[in-house]
Amino acid sequence: MLAANTYDSTAVATPLFIAHGLFGSARNWGVVAKRLSEGRSVTAVDMRNHGESPRFDSHRYPDMADDLAQFVAERSDVLGHSMGGKAAMVLALAAPEKVRKLIVADIAPVGYSHTQTPLIDALRGIDLALVETRSDADRQLQSTVDDAGVRAFLLQSLDVKAKRWRLNLDVLERDMDHIIGFPEIEGSFEGPALFLSGGDSDYVLPEYRARIRELFPKAIFAKIPGAGHWLHAEKPREFEAAVSTFLNA
Repeated sequence: MLAANTYDSTAVATPLFIAHGLFGSARNWGVVAKRLSEGRSVTAVDMRNHGESPRFDSHRYPDMADDLAQFVAERSDVLGHSMGGKAAMVLALAAPEKVRKLIVADIAPVGYSHTQTPLIDALRGIDLALVETRSDADRQLQSTVDDAGVRAFLLQSLDVKAKRWRLNLDVLERDMDHIIGFPEIEGSFEGPALFLSGGDSDYVLPEYRARIRELFPKAIFAKIPGAGHWLHAEKPREFEAAVSTFLNA
């Protein structure tokens, strides 16, 4: 069973499950999940091979969708970002009876070419024996990752005290082609689906919309101006407002 954090107010609305992206964790979604939990139970999941969840020998979307299905005991809303968005889509397509509404954050059901293997190499390049604080790791990572925001995000998965990564780097590297790809899958999800993108992101291009509508006939599209791929972190209030409006409609 995957690790997860649940935020539960006086829950009257449909439960919401959140699946994070590659190199992320449930903790990354804590603030957003708490704000979305007004009137509903919100569970942010550590995906397999991430955070405190078990390590597995595979990291493919049918497996990730099965992992999520273990949590969804009743018909629920599901939100996924990037890798988590693909897992959420596969869940909705494979087990549509479990999903009421689907929110896919800045990803499409297509294959991409932007391998993240260089970031895995960068993380492996940190000498953890020399790390006493997160700042020590950040200084080492500067030589391979220029963006301070990306470094901060990656280093959230470092257990400084234990000097280990909360990521199964070997399996993530081995299955990278599957992570940036999308499985061949038949059928469609007939429920409401929101494809919410960053206005400055190029992950959901106009030419992808035909494939999205094949699989998700009721898909609607929205963009958050000024946000990139990590739209929930860059524009959290706008992101929360868009998600709440869609779920409560």
